[in-house]
Amino acid sequence: MSGTTVNYRELTHTVSTRLGELRSSTPEVMKAFNELGRAATAPGALDAKTKELIALALSVAVRCDPCIGFHTKSLVRLGATRQELHETLAVATYMGGGPSLMYAASAVAAFDEFSQPKAA
Repeated sequence: MSGTTVNYRELTHTVSTRLGELRSSTPEVMKAFNELGRAATAPGALDAKTKELIALALSVAVRCDPCIGFHTKSLVRLGATRQELHETLAVATYMGGGPSLMYAASAVAAFDEFSQPKAA
C-alpha cells in the first residue's frame, strides 16, 4: 500500500472500527492481544517512547501501513522528535533495504499527519 498516498488518520480509524468486530466475535483473543501490548510497552529498562520507536522500525520492516499509523500516532503523543524518528527509520532501512526505505518515507508522512491538529 505504501506506493500510494495514505491518509493515516483515516486508516487507523477504519482499522480500529474493523477491530471492533473482532473484539465482539473473539473477545478473549483480543483481550489477550491488548494485554500483551500493554505489557510489552510498559516502561521498564526501556521507556515507552523507545519501545514505540522499536515498534515503528518493525512496522516499517514488515511493511504494515496500519502499524505505521498506530505507532507514529503514539510517538507524536509521546513527544518523539523528528530526529528520533529519522534515526529509527535509518536503522529500519539499514536492516530492511530498499523496501523498508519506501515504508520509511510513509512513516515520515504519517508522523507529519499526526503532528498536525485534526481538521474540524
